[in-house]
Amino acid sequence: MSSDSHEAWLAELEAASRQKQETFMNGIASKLRRPRVTNRPDQPFRGAPDFWESFQWSSEERISMFTQNFQAAGGHVIHVADAVQAADFITNKAEEMKAARLLMQNQPSLLALDLQQRLSQAEISVWNDQPETDWRAKAAEADFGIVEADYAAAYTGSMTVMSSANKGRSVSLLPTVLIAIIPVDRLKTRLGEIMSDFDAAGREGLPAGIHFISGPSRSADIENDLTIGVHGPGIVYAVLVDSW
Repeated sequence: MSSDSHEAWLAELEAASRQKQETFMNGIASKLRRPRVTNRPDQPFRGAPDFWESFQWSSEERISMFTQNFQAAGGHVIHVADAVQAADFITNKAEEMKAARLLMQNQPSLLALDLQQRLSQAEISVWNDQPETDWRAKAAEADFGIVEADYAAAYTGSMTVMSSANKGRSVSLLPTVLIAIIPVDRLKTRLGEIMSDFDAAGREGLPAGIHFISGPSRSADIENDLTIGVHGPGIVYAVLVDSW
């Protein structure tokens, strides 16, 4: 086929495709009993409206609504006073579930929980403290992954976990159970409050990964057969801590 013939054939295909599109859209407009909109509508506003930008809940409301929304997605929420109570919860839960391998982010606040002393029979690993280790494999075999959330949003029941050299994304994505510590002062009303911080940081200031987590991993096929924990932790605990 010559180049001229080839271009003519492609033009015919495009014309036929556009005609089908017109017929389809005209059919929808006819069923809706209104004329088709053929001009792009004006968009005078960008982003969230002013009333939403100023919408805020009190600290008590944020805790209550985060708990309600996170639990609605299948997660569990525990509210404790301080780091000691958070360590007590992790210790008790690990003993209850017979967790033999725990993996945590390499964060001073998490190391200060002293879980190795509390769970002397368990293997406690700290992300990237031994560079020669295959950390993804270590995360995949871990019973518990323990992270410190960078943000949380009450309105959506979501927590934000950012990754870095000492905060590998695998810690929150691969273990069977995820425990996320959320300092209450990082709990925002709206997701937009979190996103604005990322905008302010600029492209060069963004971390390697930003993960929004709303409960356990959930997967469904075309027949709506829901399965929990296929692509991530099947059990997720959000531990809200007043004084961290």
